[in-house]
Amino acid sequence: MVTFDVVCLGESMVTLVPARPGRLADVAVFHRGIGGAESNVACALARLGHRTRWISRVGADGFGDHLLAEIAAAGVDVGAVRRDGTRPTGIYFKERLADRTAVLYYRSGSAAAAMSPHNLDRAAVRSGRLLHLSGITAALSAPCHALMTELTRPWQGRPRVCFDVNFRPALWRSRDPAALVELARGCDIVFVGEDEAKAAWGLPDAAAIRAALPEPAVLVVKRGADGAVAFHDGTATSAAAARVDVVEPVGAGDAFAAGFLSGTLRGLPVRERLRHGHLLAAAALTVPGDLGTPPPRERADALAGLSDEAWGRLRLGPGWTAEAAEVATP
Repeated sequence: MVTFDVVCLGESMVTLVPARPGRLADVAVFHRGIGGAESNVACALARLGHRTRWISRVGADGFGDHLLAEIAAAGVDVGAVRRDGTRPTGIYFKERLADRTAVLYYRSGSAAAAMSPHNLDRAAVRSGRLLHLSGITAALSAPCHALMTELTRPWQGRPRVCFDVNFRPALWRSRDPAALVELARGCDIVFVGEDEAKAAWGLPDAAAIRAALPEPAVLVVKRGADGAVAFHDGTATSAAAARVDVVEPVGAGDAFAAGFLSGTLRGLPVRERLRHGHLLAAAALTVPGDLGTPPPRERADALAGLSDEAWGRLRLGPGWTAEAAEVATP
């Protein structure tokens, strides 16, 4: 029975963010948070008023307790998450340097890496209008890859499947990222960054990506500060990105997917779906953690409906989701 708007399946981890910039060797204090592509999407959609469920495995440890509590507090159903008494919850550290933010994973052998077709709660997977997956899961282990292969194939009762390629080079060092193409081809809505398609598959631009992925009904190619283009119904719709005063880049792609999917669930025109993606990405880009606070729906709808000229003048900085967004002259 369908009871959720979106079901998200994948690993979430505890994040340890340094209290100040510097090398990990030089930082003594870290702040605890949570992070995970699919749970980020679930949390953002829940905060936008959608019914969401997160499916995963976590360790029977304190970090697992923390993940479940925080994700549930965002309004996400966690009843289908399984506890693993023999494997730990994954963690990762952020390293905030002067010119970039690096992410260091400690997830090998994690509880989520044991996800497989054999321990899947199929009723839970079928309980949403949309099933959201990402390429990260396929890279965690051979059983996880098998699970993703099964979920992206046609099967009875399958909801519409959304797939964010989410190419992470560090996770694919011993695997061929061409596998991500095969997974994406079986999905209904696909998100991929132009930069990651070039790095993973050697594809130079959005047109080449669409040629390589003709099957998805909707293909969204993200182009960073240059905006995004959605291929659908034999056409291509573009939307420029808003100008953003970036605090932290991690999590923006997940937020973009949540904004676009929210617009999809609401039946908005494709350009407005893209703009909602940009607005949710801006909410993540202007905070230090992975999860930003979405703007109220009425404000987001008003901003997404701006004329091209007014949208081009929009500039969003820290705190913009809690205050009246200012339209600045370039």
